[in-house]
Amino acid sequence: MEARLSGHSVYRTEYHIVWIPKYRYRILNPGVKGYLEKILPIEVKAIPGCEIVEMNIQAEHIHMVAIIPPKYSVSEVVGRIKAKTASRLRNKFWWLRKRYQRENVVWSPGYFVSTVGIDEEKILNYVRWQEHQDSGQAKLEL
Repeated sequence: MEARLSGHSVYRTEYHIVWIPKYRYRILNPGVKGYLEKILPIEVKAIPGCEIVEMNIQAEHIHMVAIIPPKYSVSEVVGRIKAKTASRLRNKFWWLRKRYQRENVVWSPGYFVSTVGIDEEKILNYVRWQEHQDSGQAKLEL
């Protein structure tokens, strides 16, 4: 992944995000999976600067690698995605309303997130290299 530019910053922020249906029900059958594969990219792109790098939908959980700009918190983006997709799923599939009839939910409230970054050794070498680069610059004496 390449670095991204925003107003006054350069960033490279990728996150591995995993979430599950409420009660870990196996509701993500082929029909629901196909619908989610269509609407998840739309909902993510609706948040400026966000993008899905990779996605895998299993019967009872979703894995997604996404780019989220630093101006958004991960919890804000995940919450928005889960809320929008839950609403659309409940409207499209009547049996989900029946499955979760006592609650207006589809997703469990929690999620897992970890950062996806470049190799630590590459970063350490880059920081060391910067010291040598900066040593040749003119020094201001007062």
